[in-house]
Amino acid sequence: MSTRTTRVAAALAGFALVLTSAACSSERTPENEGDTAAGSTEQAEGGGELIGIAMPTRSLERWNNDGTHLESLLKERGYETSLQYADNEVDQQITQLQNMINQGADILVVASIDGTALGPVLEQAEAAGTTVIAYDRLINGSENVDYYATFDNYEVGQLQGEYIVEQLGLEDGEAGPFNLEPFAGSPDDNNAAFFFSGAWDVLSPYIESGQLVVPSGKAPATNDEWTSIGIQGWSSQTAQSEMENRLNSFYANDEVDVVLSPNDSLALGIEQALDAAGYTPGENWPIVTGQDADLANVKNMLEGMQSMTVWKDTRSLGDQVATMIDQITSGEEVEVNDTETYDNGVKVVPAYLLAPQVVTSDTVESALVESQFYTAEELGL
Repeated sequence: MSTRTTRVAAALAGFALVLTSAACSSERTPENEGDTAAGSTEQAEGGGELIGIAMPTRSLERWNNDGTHLESLLKERGYETSLQYADNEVDQQITQLQNMINQGADILVVASIDGTALGPVLEQAEAAGTTVIAYDRLINGSENVDYYATFDNYEVGQLQGEYIVEQLGLEDGEAGPFNLEPFAGSPDDNNAAFFFSGAWDVLSPYIESGQLVVPSGKAPATNDEWTSIGIQGWSSQTAQSEMENRLNSFYANDEVDVVLSPNDSLALGIEQALDAAGYTPGENWPIVTGQDADLANVKNMLEGMQSMTVWKDTRSLGDQVATMIDQITSGEEVEVNDTETYDNGVKVVPAYLLAPQVVTSDTVESALVESQFYTAEELGL
C-alpha cells in the first residue's frame, strides 16, 4: 500500500469512529426552495432506463449545479430521471431513495448527506437489482456501492497546503514563524477527511519545525483527529463564529497570517470575520484557501479577500457519471482509474477520479471565464 493510501486509510479509520448520526460552497436559498422535498421527475422523449439522482440540498450552490447538469445530460441521452434534493435531512434522503427504488430505478446516483446511514436502503437497492454510483461523497459501511465518481480529494488538500508553503516561502527552512489557523470540513462528510489529510501532510512538517504556529492551539496532533476542528454542515455562519472566537481570544496583540479553509463555504464565513475584525485586503489580510470556485468567493478573490480556490469543474464529474451510466446500461466494462484508495469499511469501491485545479485572481479569466463556468459579466470583469 502506498504512503498516500496508508495516510488516507488512517484518516478514514478515525472518521468512521467518530460518526454518530445519520460539502462545499456558499449558502444561498433559491426562490423555489419550498419545492425541495418534492424534487422533480422528468421523462425524456423515447423513454429509457430510470436514473435516480439524490442530491443533499438545494441550499448550497454546487449541488444545484451538479443536479441540474447531470439531469440535463441524461435527459438528452434518452433516460428517464428522478432528481431529488433532501434539505440535508438524512431521513428525507432515505425516503427519496426508497421511492426511486419502488419506481423501478435502474441506477441510483447518490451524493450522500451522511456516508454511513444508507446501508439498509442500499440493501433494498441490491434486492431490486439497482446499480449504485456514489457521487462525490463515498458511501461507507455498505457492500452495495458499485462505483464511486469524484475528484482526487486528497490532492485538493495537497494543493491548498502546497499553495500556503509556496506563498510563505517555507521550503527554505528559514521563513517564519507565521500564525496559522486551520479549519476542517463537516464530520459527517467522508471527503472532509481526505481534504484535511492532503493539506496536513504538507503543512505539519512546518508546524513541527516552528515555521508555522497555531496560537489557538487548534492543530490536530494527527490526521485522525481532524474532526476536532470540523465545521458541521459546512456552515459559513459556524465558521464565521469560530473565526471570531479565535481572533478575539488569541489575537488581541497579534495577527493571523494564514487560514487553511477546506472549502469556499467556510472561507466565506472566515472572510466575514476577518473583515469585521478590521483586516484590510492589500495590507494585513491573511492567506485564505478555499475550494469549489463559488461565485461569491471568486468575487472575493478578485477583491483580495481570498487567495485561491481549488476548482473542481463539476460539469466534468457529471459528464463522467453520465458516461459510466451509458457503460452500465449497455453492458460495457465501466471505466475506473482507482481500485485501491476508497475503502468504505466493507469493500474497496472502484472509483473514477478527476483532477482538481488551483485558481487564483490571476487565472480567474483563463480558467473560469474561458471555460464558460462563469461569464465575465457575472464576475464584474
